[in-house]
Amino acid sequence: MRKIAVLGSGSWGSVLASMLADNDENNQVLLYGNRQTVCDEINEKHTNIHYMKDWALNKRVLATTDLKEAVKDSELVLFVVPTKAIREVAQNVKKVMTETQTQPLIVAATKGIEPGSKKLISQILTEEIYPDHEEKIVAISGPSHAENVAQKDITAITCASTNYENAEKVQEIFSNDYMRFYTSNDLIGVEIGGAVKNVIAIAAGMLVGKKYGDNAKAALMTRGLAEIMRLGVSLGAQPWTFSGLSGIGDLIVTCTSVNSRNWRAGKALGEGQKLEDVLENMGQVVEGAVTAKAVHEICQKDGIDMPISEAIYKVLYEGADIDEEIRAMMCREKTSEVRW
Repeated sequence: MRKIAVLGSGSWGSVLASMLADNDENNQVLLYGNRQTVCDEINEKHTNIHYMKDWALNKRVLATTDLKEAVKDSELVLFVVPTKAIREVAQNVKKVMTETQTQPLIVAATKGIEPGSKKLISQILTEEIYPDHEEKIVAISGPSHAENVAQKDITAITCASTNYENAEKVQEIFSNDYMRFYTSNDLIGVEIGGAVKNVIAIAAGMLVGKKYGDNAKAALMTRGLAEIMRLGVSLGAQPWTFSGLSGIGDLIVTCTSVNSRNWRAGKALGEGQKLEDVLENMGQVVEGAVTAKAVHEICQKDGIDMPISEAIYKVLYEGADIDEEIRAMMCREKTSEVRW
């Protein structure tokens, strides 16, 4: 038996836990969540209605609010908690690992950058769990919505690690006939693509809310990709990573789908709703809003030119007018298309 701990009982955590149980009957999957009612529903009814309606988990998935129970003896620990909770949960996981003398492979499915520290998820997990051993961390990212994976829609994802064998191990455990995993050694690039596309998706939703057409959407995604690549390369990523699944692939799906919380949040803002109301009505974390703040901090520190991301930051945190920000971007100093 292979024990796998999935930390996070939201839509993605539930779907990935169920998928891992489906993949191999020898996978013993334990789902950790901080809400007893959700865990009880999963254990008793095999559903998680608040996050995933009209869908049932594999009956072999068990849920618990006891982190130690989930992590102890696990060969693999999958993080699917919001960015803002990553550090605290990682610290608690480390305590369990120290107490139980275990060293599981750590996999990150969370897409974000931590404001303040400006660190990627893998960097936080390395810092808190495996100091000086980044090779024990694997990140998975790519064009995928939990709702589609739950319906077994064909999906392709990248799993990245500085240790290729660990990436291949995750590839083997996670892959099936509708989810294809590709390996990469560009941990930074894969994570930057997965995180910053959420900021661009908020902008894409705003354009729809403002009734802009296909030309505007195409321009936004293309220039958004240029910003993602510019940031990634400045932080040490490989430029070709952004032409792959975790770059342009994830950007396309997040900027065009109603399943994207970031897109829906942007659309509501474009239609004139207030940010606090949008976030309250969403019922789930809008990671792009958190990432926009972290990206702004990086741009201010390192002087990276990211006008779309900066405009989103101004709208979210400085009360800037969306129409004025669009006009300002369109009237910026004229430049060459390809530049670093």
